[in-house]
Amino acid sequence: MPSNLMSLFDGAKLSGAVDAQNRKAMIIAAHPDDGEFGAAGTATLLTATGWAFRYLIITDGSKGSPDQNVNTDDLKALRLAEQHDAAQHLGISGVASLNHVDGELAADRILLGEIVREIRMYKPEIIFTHDPESMFSGTGWIHHSDHRVTGQMVIDAVYPAARDILNFPEHLDEGLTTHNVQTIYLWDTEKPNIHIDISDVLDRKISALLSHKSQFPNPKSFAQQSRQMWQDSDGKYREEFRRLDIWA
Repeated sequence: MPSNLMSLFDGAKLSGAVDAQNRKAMIIAAHPDDGEFGAAGTATLLTATGWAFRYLIITDGSKGSPDQNVNTDDLKALRLAEQHDAAQHLGISGVASLNHVDGELAADRILLGEIVREIRMYKPEIIFTHDPESMFSGTGWIHHSDHRVTGQMVIDAVYPAARDILNFPEHLDEGLTTHNVQTIYLWDTEKPNIHIDISDVLDRKISALLSHKSQFPNPKSFAQQSRQMWQDSDGKYREEFRRLDIWA
């Protein structure tokens, strides 16, 4: 595996049927395209080493257009199709959506149960998602409420809800068992403690983002701006995360 990925495996607690050739990860994002911004490079590197990934998109992306006359049903279908295309660029075949209304996400027991169900179904070792504590970045990018609610609900789902059998016991009737996620990686964070060199796969990250044609009508300009924005002072390109190990 690439040396800059070693930190992702430090302290890993493999047990049962999980081994180095059977490792699962989830990207849980508020909207289509959020996951590509946050973790596309790292996901590409990990899939190349044998990790299996699954996307879970929380909202329907139905407000992601400047066109007031757009048909929202058409927009929802388009954005989900774009997410499938983006995932294929990263070597990811599984994409699911909870279809909550874009811009109206609420942190409640219903959403928590839906995320817990997805975690118990797929049983990932690690999850990538939004940092719920991050309101905005130093560059002026605002992480709006859907992002923060998603991050909060994922953390709450991981610990303790997905772990504890008395949380959502109705899942047992569906044949689902409890699950312990090992580590959460939060993107768009103000407190990064992990930096992954994605220079070798930057083009795939950009290609995945450009699959969201409804969001990036000027692909050449976006690609150029992205390279400038994401380049570190040493010329490398990195994704950074706040890593939370769940010792439970």
